[in-house]
Amino acid sequence: MKEKLFKDFDSVSAKAWKQKIQVDLKGADYNEKLVTKTPHGIDIKPFYHPEEVEHQYATAPKNTWKIAEQVKFDQGIDEAILFTKDVARRGAELIWVLIQDNQLDYALYFNALKDLDLPFFVEYKSPSEKLTHLLLDFASSYNSTFQIGIDPLHHFASTGNWWKNQEEDLHLWQSLISNSNVVFYVDARLFQQAGATIPQQLAYTLSQLNEYFNWANNASVKNLNFKIINAVGANYFFEIAKLKTLPMLIDSLLDAYSFDTNFEIYSVPSLRNKTLYDYNVNMLRTTTECMAAVLGGSDVVNNLAYDEFYHKSNDFGERISRNQLLMLKEESYFDKVDNPTDGAYYIDALVHQLSENAWHVWKQIEQGGGWIQQLFEGKIQQKIKESSKNEIDAVEKGDSILVGTNKYENPEDRMKNELEISPFMSTEPRKTLIEPIIERRISEAIEKKRMANE
Repeated sequence: MKEKLFKDFDSVSAKAWKQKIQVDLKGADYNEKLVTKTPHGIDIKPFYHPEEVEHQYATAPKNTWKIAEQVKFDQGIDEAILFTKDVARRGAELIWVLIQDNQLDYALYFNALKDLDLPFFVEYKSPSEKLTHLLLDFASSYNSTFQIGIDPLHHFASTGNWWKNQEEDLHLWQSLISNSNVVFYVDARLFQQAGATIPQQLAYTLSQLNEYFNWANNASVKNLNFKIINAVGANYFFEIAKLKTLPMLIDSLLDAYSFDTNFEIYSVPSLRNKTLYDYNVNMLRTTTECMAAVLGGSDVVNNLAYDEFYHKSNDFGERISRNQLLMLKEESYFDKVDNPTDGAYYIDALVHQLSENAWHVWKQIEQGGGWIQQLFEGKIQQKIKESSKNEIDAVEKGDSILVGTNKYENPEDRMKNELEISPFMSTEPRKTLIEPIIERRISEAIEKKRMANE
């Protein structure tokens, strides 16, 4: 059809829309009735019009996102080998290895997979000299991409302590990133899953990244490869906008440096809004969160199993989560269209406001001495605790809905005997240099009360 549809219809101006809305409101206040306040400092208008969009944000063409499968070793090395080989046959496009215990025989694992023709990303959370040599040796001989990721600042922020001390951790970081197989990363999941607002998440990610840039600058490093690991929450359009905003902020920060850089964004659904009761709803949540991750421009997406936080690794949950991504890619064609969100006035408006708000928070952190100094003073932790409390209070009061938990609950649900691992936050009293940033699911208090009455 060559003729343009709607050519015989006049366009409607923003002023005309507002006038029509005011008539329909019959004297009610426009802002009070139709403008939604959000905890992110952004008001949502009832409509968005091209006349009022000051900035449009086109992103670079990207439709080559990879499906990642995470390997955690919670059932031992032999099971991890079998699991990795199995997921490689079932659609995984990248193996994401999580190393938290450096006492396991990782040589057995990697040697068993040396002929696997898939890229590896190793999230190296527990460094040791012996294991570092093993990983570097394997990386140099592996026939596909093999990257080792290190993030000492995440360990510091989430545990309250360095691996050893600030000086030795800095030296380890600087010595490793000179290797072409080693990348550094910012694990921004911590901020989202602890309850930070979206502008805070962006600003804290940027501030932590700036610390690494300073470390690299002081070590005269010129080529930097890094990753941002992002948790995607339930606010669909805001999360798309968050992911579109992040590269823009990073590029603005890089203007102050002279690095040659290459970075990727890894995304995974957040644990914060996942619920123990009516757990099947978690599949709906992770589906929309994975969609937001793709539409926002993630390079790699790893899905969560619906029972990730209360069951041990199991074939059913992992297969369902992987198939969700395969359906988005192979059946919904989410890898066939470049930038489907470009030109969406609502998302453009969100990107503009998020970038301004995040940049303002970031400047405050830098003026206060930077990321590490603000952690020592407890200011970052306090801001996150405040926003987290507001979010949890809204759920417990019913102002924010978690289906199956504080709305449309099934009173017949029984979960006490389903727990294989504890789904609740636990703390271990110990001496720390700073107050750690603690991740917590929103529904924990409600679930504890329900479980006590089973």
